[in-house]
Amino acid sequence: MKINEQIEMLVLTLKMGEHDFVINPVAIRDEQSYVLVDTGMPGSYGQITELLTQAGIDPAASHSIILTHQDVDHVGSLPQFKGEGVKVYAHVHDQPYIDGLKPMIKFSGERKEGLIASLPQDLASAFEATFSGKEKNVTDLLTDGEKLPFGGGLTVVYTPGHTPGHISLYHEPSKTLIAGDALNVEDGKLIGPNPAVTPDMPLALDSLRTLKAYPIETVICYHGGIFKGDVQQALDKITENL
Repeated sequence: MKINEQIEMLVLTLKMGEHDFVINPVAIRDEQSYVLVDTGMPGSYGQITELLTQAGIDPAASHSIILTHQDVDHVGSLPQFKGEGVKVYAHVHDQPYIDGLKPMIKFSGERKEGLIASLPQDLASAFEATFSGKEKNVTDLLTDGEKLPFGGGLTVVYTPGHTPGHISLYHEPSKTLIAGDALNVEDGKLIGPNPAVTPDMPLALDSLRTLKAYPIETVICYHGGIFKGDVQQALDKITENL
């Protein structure tokens, strides 16, 4: 789904048992390259590359990866998107988890074993190898307020709470916020992070206050998709009881 000339929101519908699970990675275009923000679940590579192609983006073109955080539905297809010369950006506080030096906070034990057992052997092997701690996945560490040159200008906004190193991204030219899991859209309304999978909810809500400094017109949420409207009013409502 084209948001503007630089930003393409990808709509992936995945099967999770008997239910559909919709996620929204984002591609940011430049003239001869692109940046993929989050990589979906393990096994999402084919669907993502198909959606990129449909959007007029060559999946084989020079590209970089930005990971908003460590959760498996955001990093799951990283093994397939990594490659020679591909930069992978993430915040320093989530880097040890993405590099496999620490177990992902919400993905360990039986849940991890169950997912790996459900994957085809090649995907399972690639996933285990990538997140074993033996490979360096993150090539570039991001800091709050850092300006990235992608798509005409992208600002890193540190929004911890959902994970220790969660980031959002503000695209200044179009006043678009790529929120990761810091925000969600439900029934057309902008809401806060999901409490069930947010270990530090007070911090996550407090992080949303930093977003009020940005003149946001469009929000892209990994879960729920696009929100257009009075973003400031919505943020005020979400954080009003802090």
